[in-house]
Amino acid sequence: MNLTHLFDLSLIGRRDAPALEFGGRTFTFGEIDARSNRMARLLRARGFETGDRLCVYLANCVEMIDLYLACVKLGVIFVPINILYRDREMGHILSDAEPKSVINAENVAEWTDAATAMPDERPTTALDGDSPAGIIYTSGTTGVSKGAVLTHNNFAANTVNLLACWQITATDRFLLALPLFHIHGLGNGLHCWLASGCLMRLEERFDHRTAASVFLDFRPTLFFGVPTIYTRLLDVPADAARAIGQAMRLFVSGSAPLPAQVLEDFRRLFGHTILERYGMSETFMNISNPYTGERRPGSVGLPLPGVSVRLLSPDLQPVADGQTGEVYLKGSNIFAGYWRREQATHDAFVDGWFRTGDLATRSPDGYYTLSGRKSDLIISGGFNIYPREIEEFLQELDEVTEAAVVGRADALRGEVPVAYLVLNREVSDDLLEERCRRELASFKVPRAFVRLDKLPRNAMGKIQKHLLPQ
Repeated sequence: MNLTHLFDLSLIGRRDAPALEFGGRTFTFGEIDARSNRMARLLRARGFETGDRLCVYLANCVEMIDLYLACVKLGVIFVPINILYRDREMGHILSDAEPKSVINAENVAEWTDAATAMPDERPTTALDGDSPAGIIYTSGTTGVSKGAVLTHNNFAANTVNLLACWQITATDRFLLALPLFHIHGLGNGLHCWLASGCLMRLEERFDHRTAASVFLDFRPTLFFGVPTIYTRLLDVPADAARAIGQAMRLFVSGSAPLPAQVLEDFRRLFGHTILERYGMSETFMNISNPYTGERRPGSVGLPLPGVSVRLLSPDLQPVADGQTGEVYLKGSNIFAGYWRREQATHDAFVDGWFRTGDLATRSPDGYYTLSGRKSDLIISGGFNIYPREIEEFLQELDEVTEAAVVGRADALRGEVPVAYLVLNREVSDDLLEERCRRELASFKVPRAFVRLDKLPRNAMGKIQKHLLPQ
């Protein structure tokens, strides 16, 4: 089977049921199916074949769903691009993925208009579960970002797990405000909606100024968010929070560690304990607090069905409960490898186990708690930031001799990047920030520029980031 068969439980089995609310319109599952069939026929008419890549650079919209489903039905590989990326970042993805086309806000209307003239019968394509469905470009800690190749089986295994473990059904009302270019919104949100047959309201983005009114208007039972969103929701007035909580069944948090204090404050305000889980772009969801049972503050919970977890020392020996080890994973959720990067794929696995770079401990009763990363990866508001990219850009500036970027704690976003610079002549913070904003996504722009006479290094010349001043 492939993803189309899974989605047909709703696209065909519930074709007359309300499926999607977006922009003041409501679409049935049958309409979603027909729209994507027409888009698939347009892609085929324009020369797309199984295995071709389609890059999509769009904010949340119905057209993005049309394009994704069209790719799934044809065997075209869907490559979403973060809409905060600028030319520098997009250029790498486009040169690496070599897409047949790129669809963005400037040309999406032309594609949509052309698709309306196509027949709405579904095109036939022979695909199996090992066929690639998407490439998600994931930030690493060194070098440029790599494309994680995710198969139909990867997406399906994750979806079936979440439906079962989080009790998602057609009776849910699902509010999704996460970006569909991210694995959280796409791999969890879109797939749980399509497979369960529930009603989903899609928002273009999360806006804390209107969040309470959106919740109260739609009255969702299910919501996926990142810690930054939950921190923002703590500003909702108590009466509104209670009303939202009365309608809700489940709040889920991921993409970055959820502070235990936020979990406790949220529980007092909304009357719900947020369910925290742990996933990655390369693996989807790995570990989750239970739907029924203890949702332990600070912990990401227990391994999901079919996901095997090991905590190993640097010499690849198992560590005892309570001791810190690197997380290694195995299961049908694990990606097929990095796009056109054979060595990177080889290095990412040890005896068939994917090495995550995350550090964790396990309690005697099996709950896992993340304790940091082996790498310098910064997670800010659910987005991954690798310091080397920012460092390399800063060091291209005439005034900068050396640069080091690290993550510093932030109450709202979890972490934010801070740049430490050795300058050869003075330059203002405003000018540095302006240059960064021209070339980097907004979440990658350093929140502070600290000037040093020299960067701390060890005897081998490696920068000792832990010695940088706070």
